[in-house]
Amino acid sequence: MPNIVSIIQDAVAAAVTELYAEPVDAAKVQVNSTPPDFTGDYSVVIFPFAKIAKKAPDAAAQEIGAALQARVSEIRAFNVVKGFLNLEISDAYWQQFLQDTASDPSFGRQPKNGKKVMVEFSSPNTNKPLHLGHIRNILLGWSCTQLLEAAGYEVVKTQIINDRGVAICKSMVSWKNFGEGKTPASEGIKSDHFVGDYYVLFEQKTKAEYEAWQQSEAGQALLAEKQKPGQTPEAFFKDFKNKWFNEYSQLGSEVRDMLLKWENHDPETIALWKKMNDWVYEGFDKTYNALGVSFDKLYYESDTYLLGKDIVEEGLSKNVFFKKEDGSVWIDLTDAGHDQKVVLRADGTSVYITQDMGTAQMRHRELGCERYIYVVADEQNYHFQVLFEALKRLGEPYANGLYHLSYGLVELPTGRMKTREGTVVDADDLIAEVLRIATEQAAERNEIDNASQTEQAENLRKIGMGALKFFIIKVHPRKKMIFNPEESVDLQGQTGPYIQYSYVRIHRMMLRVQNDHIDLSKAVEYSGIQAQEKDLLVALHQYPSVVEEAAQAYDPSLVANYCYALAKSYHRFYHELSVLNAETEPAKAFRLQLSQTVGQVLASGMALLGVEMPDRM
Repeated sequence: MPNIVSIIQDAVAAAVTELYAEPVDAAKVQVNSTPPDFTGDYSVVIFPFAKIAKKAPDAAAQEIGAALQARVSEIRAFNVVKGFLNLEISDAYWQQFLQDTASDPSFGRQPKNGKKVMVEFSSPNTNKPLHLGHIRNILLGWSCTQLLEAAGYEVVKTQIINDRGVAICKSMVSWKNFGEGKTPASEGIKSDHFVGDYYVLFEQKTKAEYEAWQQSEAGQALLAEKQKPGQTPEAFFKDFKNKWFNEYSQLGSEVRDMLLKWENHDPETIALWKKMNDWVYEGFDKTYNALGVSFDKLYYESDTYLLGKDIVEEGLSKNVFFKKEDGSVWIDLTDAGHDQKVVLRADGTSVYITQDMGTAQMRHRELGCERYIYVVADEQNYHFQVLFEALKRLGEPYANGLYHLSYGLVELPTGRMKTREGTVVDADDLIAEVLRIATEQAAERNEIDNASQTEQAENLRKIGMGALKFFIIKVHPRKKMIFNPEESVDLQGQTGPYIQYSYVRIHRMMLRVQNDHIDLSKAVEYSGIQAQEKDLLVALHQYPSVVEEAAQAYDPSLVANYCYALAKSYHRFYHELSVLNAETEPAKAFRLQLSQTVGQVLASGMALLGVEMPDRM
């Protein structure tokens, strides 16, 4: 069925050309939903055509409106308000739209467009479990993959796992020194949490070592030698900490030695590295499963960290990079508003951007995507600006398809988290907390007691996870946010459970339709569509364009807020118009069919966010 907005745009363009003898691009005709204070379903912005018509906006609107009503059967009436042409759409159009939509399980999804997109998200370190920040990353990345698939793209879901380096060696040294052969199984601890505990323990042991060193003869001698006038001992030792770790710390020395052994493929070190990483992967998989996400391809930093050196050599030959006297290689981006950035150290070792250039090139050769989306926190904005600019200057064919989906910090009401201090909120603990709150609230309402224990557990899982996912996704990615577990489960707020409740209400109603064998075929006989019904029809009509816009903008909050608005509109409809006890059989059938379609779209939209719908609440 033709989209009414496209019909209006084409008709306005044709009318303007016919009336004023000047061609108009239909795609540029602005058509918006009519504000609730005015009569109409859609409003056309006439001001751009007033100049063409050489008439006042209201006069031009009257002429264009008359032409539209004469030539477009779907337009029932029009009115003009201050240069806006408000159009009322015929009941026949909405009737046909509802019939078509109700019978279309793929409504809102576009056919395959033959284009491929990669989305990289999560990308954790293997020295600790996933935490709250990862949850925002994962949910944002996953929902973008679902949106892009709905928009017709083939999507490759990837992550690059940071499985090597100093941080990973800290956990390894800590377990080797203090683990006493313990394992996740022997301690009854989820395996990624087990490894993360040793990372925290390493920082605690390092802190104790540093405090002891500060009071030692060597530490006091260095303080006397290096302390600046007016500088307190506390300030001196705070500034000196990194240098101390790299030059004086016994634990720091062990970490450096372990990293060198790893790079030299020492069998004992590699065996320990594999064992501890496997523990972490086992834990990650459980968390990913709880979040309902999966990946098509995994990349590991241990496989990619040497990539990029050939690109640096190529860039030197193209004068994209330059070499300094110490042998280090740099790129000068001052003309692009950045600064100079090192891409290869003087000792020939690579930096992160070197690896990322190599990984980008390797991925394009493997995947051949048109777009590559990196879901990474806004703390790395500068890194990606430099990376993308460098790849453009290197002439990489995929460079214009690179996009950094930057997102803001997420905090709890209690404030920020620090992994090294052990105050980070683990993803698993947060999931458990939301499920606990959902369970307590359900018990207080006594709303699912009639279900079996298995059904109760499954519905509570869907409610709790829906609360968590929706609350995070509803915020625009670039905005910082505070995640409040209690607020996320509120049935009265802008939450996942509020939308799920609308779906459950419809689901129960449709079970009654099925059980009572209610005939919905009489819906086509209904006339005199009410304002509350029209609001829902207009909202349903917007769904495909909302999905398309969200996919192109990589912004699932558009779909989240659409679903909330649709659920809110449905609550108003349900309370103001009788459904099962409607005044006529056609009205009853129409409203039931409308309800059913709203339920389908709510389930479809929430699924794009990774949210499942419960059967009861």
